Amino acid sequence: EGKLKTTRKGLGRFTLTVKGKAAHAGLDPGKGASAILELSHQIQHLFNLNEPEKGITVNVGMIEGGISPNVIAPVSKAIIDVRVPTHKDAARLSEAILSLQPATPGASLEIEGGFGRPPMEPTPRNRRLWQQARKAGVQMGLELQETSAGGGSDGNTASLYTATLDGLGTTGDGAHAAHEFIFLDKLEERALLLTLLLLLPSG
Repeated sequence: EGKLKTTRKGLGRFTLTVKGKAAHAGLDPGKGASAILELSHQIQHLFNLNEPEKGITVNVGMIEGGISPNVIAPVSKAIIDVRVPTHKDAARLSEAILSLQPATPGASLEIEGGFGRPPMEPTPRNRRLWQQARKAGVQMGLELQETSAGGGSDGNTASLYTATLDGLGTTGDGAHAAHEFIFLDKLEERALLLTLLLLLPSG
Protein backbone atom coordinates (compact mmCIF):
# COMPACT_ATOMS: atom_id res chain seq x y z
CA GLU A 1 0.00 0.00 0.00
CA GLY A 2 3.00 2.28 0.30
CA LYS A 3 2.19 3.47 3.82
CA LEU A 4 5.17 4.48 5.93
CA LYS A 5 5.71 2.56 9.14
CA THR A 6 5.77 4.82 12.18
CA THR A 7 5.40 2.03 14.75
CA ARG A 8 6.33 -1.64 14.77
CA LYS A 9 5.57 -4.42 17.19
CA GLY A 10 8.36 -5.93 19.23
CA LEU A 11 9.20 -9.55 18.45
CA GLY A 12 9.84 -12.20 21.09
CA ARG A 13 10.84 -15.81 20.49
CA PHE A 14 10.78 -18.44 23.22
CA THR A 15 11.51 -22.17 23.32
CA LEU A 16 9.62 -24.29 25.84
CA THR A 17 11.04 -27.76 26.53
CA VAL A 18 9.04 -30.19 28.65
CA LYS A 19 10.77 -33.09 30.40
CA GLY A 20 8.58 -36.01 31.44
CA LYS A 21 9.21 -39.65 32.32
CA ALA A 22 9.11 -42.52 29.85
CA ALA A 23 7.03 -45.63 30.53
CA HIS A 24 5.32 -48.33 28.49
CA ALA A 25 1.95 -46.93 27.38
CA GLY A 26 0.25 -50.33 27.70
CA LEU A 27 2.01 -52.02 30.61
CA ASP A 28 2.95 -49.21 33.01
CA PRO A 29 1.34 -45.91 31.95
CA GLY A 30 0.93 -44.82 35.55
CA LYS A 31 4.70 -44.91 36.05
CA GLY A 32 5.25 -42.29 33.37
CA ALA A 33 4.75 -38.56 33.09
CA SER A 34 3.69 -37.44 29.64
CA ALA A 35 5.63 -34.47 28.31
CA ILE A 36 3.06 -34.19 25.52
CA LEU A 37 0.15 -33.98 27.97
CA GLU A 38 2.01 -31.27 29.88
CA LEU A 39 2.79 -29.39 26.67
CA SER A 40 -0.91 -29.44 25.75
CA HIS A 41 -1.71 -27.70 29.05
CA GLN A 42 0.99 -25.09 28.47
CA ILE A 43 -0.14 -24.41 24.90
CA GLN A 44 -3.67 -23.62 26.07
CA HIS A 45 -2.28 -21.33 28.76
CA LEU A 46 -0.04 -19.56 26.23
CA PHE A 47 -2.89 -18.94 23.81
CA ASN A 48 -4.88 -17.44 26.68
CA LEU A 49 -2.19 -14.74 26.88
CA ASN A 50 -3.42 -13.29 23.58
CA GLU A 51 -4.96 -9.83 23.83
CA PRO A 52 -5.84 -8.88 20.25
CA GLU A 53 -7.67 -5.75 21.36
CA LYS A 54 -4.32 -4.50 22.73
CA GLY A 55 -2.28 -5.68 19.76
CA ILE A 56 -0.69 -8.53 21.72
CA THR A 57 -0.33 -11.89 19.96
CA VAL A 58 1.12 -15.12 21.32
CA ASN A 59 1.45 -17.97 18.83
CA VAL A 60 2.74 -21.49 19.41
CA GLY A 61 3.89 -22.07 15.85
CA MET A 62 5.96 -25.27 16.13
CA ILE A 63 5.70 -28.34 18.37
CA GLU A 64 7.41 -31.71 18.56
CA GLY A 65 7.56 -34.54 21.05
CA GLY A 66 7.58 -38.20 21.91
CA ILE A 67 9.78 -41.08 20.82
CA SER A 68 7.26 -43.82 19.93
CA PRO A 69 3.48 -44.34 19.89
CA ASN A 70 3.73 -46.98 22.64
CA VAL A 71 5.87 -44.87 25.00
CA ILE A 72 4.68 -42.21 27.44
CA ALA A 73 6.47 -39.19 25.98
CA PRO A 74 9.59 -38.22 27.96
CA VAL A 75 10.17 -34.96 26.11
CA SER A 76 8.33 -32.37 24.03
CA LYS A 77 9.07 -28.89 22.74
CA ALA A 78 7.27 -25.78 21.49
CA ILE A 79 8.52 -22.62 19.82
CA ILE A 80 6.54 -19.50 20.67
CA ASP A 81 6.26 -16.23 18.74
CA VAL A 82 5.17 -13.13 20.68
CA ARG A 83 4.32 -9.68 19.25
CA VAL A 84 3.69 -6.63 21.44
CA PRO A 85 3.26 -2.88 20.81
CA THR A 86 5.07 -1.49 23.87
CA HIS A 87 8.15 -2.10 26.00
CA LYS A 88 5.87 -2.48 29.02
CA ASP A 89 3.98 -5.27 27.27
CA ALA A 90 7.27 -6.97 26.35
CA ALA A 91 8.37 -7.04 29.98
CA ARG A 92 4.99 -8.33 31.14
CA LEU A 93 4.77 -11.11 28.55
CA SER A 94 8.38 -12.15 29.12
CA GLU A 95 7.71 -12.56 32.82
CA ALA A 96 4.51 -14.51 32.16
CA ILE A 97 6.25 -16.98 29.83
CA LEU A 98 9.52 -17.39 31.72
CA SER A 99 7.62 -18.08 34.96
CA LEU A 100 5.42 -20.88 33.59
CA GLN A 101 4.98 -23.80 36.01
CA PRO A 102 4.17 -27.45 35.20
CA ALA A 103 0.66 -28.77 35.76
CA THR A 104 1.44 -32.48 35.32
CA PRO A 105 3.00 -34.41 38.25
CA GLY A 106 6.49 -35.60 37.31
CA ALA A 107 6.96 -33.08 34.49
CA SER A 108 9.35 -30.13 34.45
CA LEU A 109 9.79 -27.10 32.19
CA GLU A 110 12.82 -25.43 30.65
CA ILE A 111 12.17 -22.04 29.03
CA GLU A 112 14.62 -20.00 26.99
CA GLY A 113 14.35 -16.88 24.87
CA GLY A 114 13.30 -13.27 24.97
CA PHE A 115 12.65 -10.21 22.83
CA GLY A 116 15.26 -9.92 20.08
CA ARG A 117 13.53 -6.90 18.55
CA PRO A 118 12.11 -4.25 20.88
CA PRO A 119 8.90 -2.40 19.99
CA MET A 120 9.28 0.69 17.80
CA GLU A 121 7.04 3.09 19.69
CA PRO A 122 5.71 6.53 18.58
CA THR A 123 8.38 8.61 20.32
CA PRO A 124 8.40 12.43 19.91
CA ARG A 125 11.46 12.32 17.63
CA ASN A 126 9.85 9.63 15.47
CA ARG A 127 6.71 11.75 15.15
CA ARG A 128 8.77 14.78 14.09
CA LEU A 129 10.46 12.71 11.39
CA TRP A 130 7.07 11.53 10.16
CA GLN A 131 5.90 15.14 9.84
CA GLN A 132 9.00 15.93 7.78
CA ALA A 133 8.15 13.04 5.47
CA ARG A 134 4.61 14.38 5.04
CA LYS A 135 6.05 17.77 4.01
CA ALA A 136 8.27 16.04 1.46
CA GLY A 137 5.25 14.19 0.13
CA VAL A 138 3.32 17.44 -0.30
CA GLN A 139 6.14 18.79 -2.47
CA MET A 140 5.71 15.74 -4.68
CA GLY A 141 1.93 16.00 -4.79
CA LEU A 142 1.51 12.95 -2.57
CA GLU A 143 -0.62 12.50 0.53
CA LEU A 144 1.50 10.08 2.52
CA GLN A 145 -0.15 7.83 5.07
CA GLU A 146 1.23 6.02 8.08
CA THR A 147 0.60 2.60 9.54
CA SER A 148 1.76 0.22 12.23
CA ALA A 149 3.48 -3.03 11.27
CA GLY A 150 3.26 -6.34 13.07
CA GLY A 151 6.58 -7.49 11.65
CA GLY A 152 9.96 -6.45 12.96
CA SER A 153 12.87 -4.75 11.21
CA ASP A 154 16.19 -3.08 12.00
CA GLY A 155 14.07 0.00 12.64
CA ASN A 156 12.93 -1.54 15.92
CA THR A 157 16.48 -1.34 17.25
CA ALA A 158 17.41 1.94 15.54
CA SER A 159 14.40 3.62 17.14
CA LEU A 160 15.98 3.14 20.56
CA TYR A 161 18.80 5.52 19.62
CA THR A 162 17.60 7.91 16.92
CA ALA A 163 14.58 9.17 14.98
CA THR A 164 13.32 6.33 12.81
CA LEU A 165 10.85 6.06 9.93
CA ASP A 166 10.36 2.71 8.22
CA GLY A 167 8.93 1.54 4.92
CA LEU A 168 10.70 4.06 2.69
CA GLY A 169 11.54 1.38 0.14
CA THR A 170 9.46 0.66 -2.92
CA THR A 171 5.92 -0.69 -2.70
CA GLY A 172 4.59 -4.11 -3.64
CA ASP A 173 2.64 -7.03 -2.28
CA GLY A 174 2.83 -10.68 -1.22
CA ALA A 175 5.47 -10.52 1.51
CA HIS A 176 7.07 -13.99 1.98
CA ALA A 177 4.68 -15.47 -0.60
CA ALA A 178 5.58 -17.13 -3.90
CA HIS A 179 4.04 -14.21 -5.81
CA GLU A 180 5.91 -11.47 -3.88
CA PHE A 181 6.62 -8.48 -6.13
CA ILE A 182 7.41 -4.75 -6.27
CA PHE A 183 6.06 -1.98 -8.49
CA LEU A 184 8.96 -0.87 -10.68
CA ASP A 185 7.29 2.44 -11.51
CA LYS A 186 7.37 3.37 -7.81
CA LEU A 187 11.15 3.14 -7.50
CA GLU A 188 11.76 6.66 -8.82
CA GLU A 189 9.00 8.09 -6.62
CA ARG A 190 10.46 6.52 -3.49
CA ALA A 191 13.97 7.65 -4.36
CA LEU A 192 12.76 11.24 -4.75
CA LEU A 193 10.84 11.06 -1.46
CA LEU A 194 13.93 9.90 0.38
CA THR A 195 16.04 12.61 -1.25
CA LEU A 196 13.61 15.36 -0.25
CA LEU A 197 13.38 13.97 3.26
CA LEU A 198 17.15 14.12 3.63
CA LEU A 199 17.22 17.71 2.34
CA LEU A 200 14.47 19.03 4.60
CA PRO A 201 15.76 21.12 7.52
CA SER A 202 15.49 19.52 10.93
CA GLY A 203 13.21 20.84 13.66
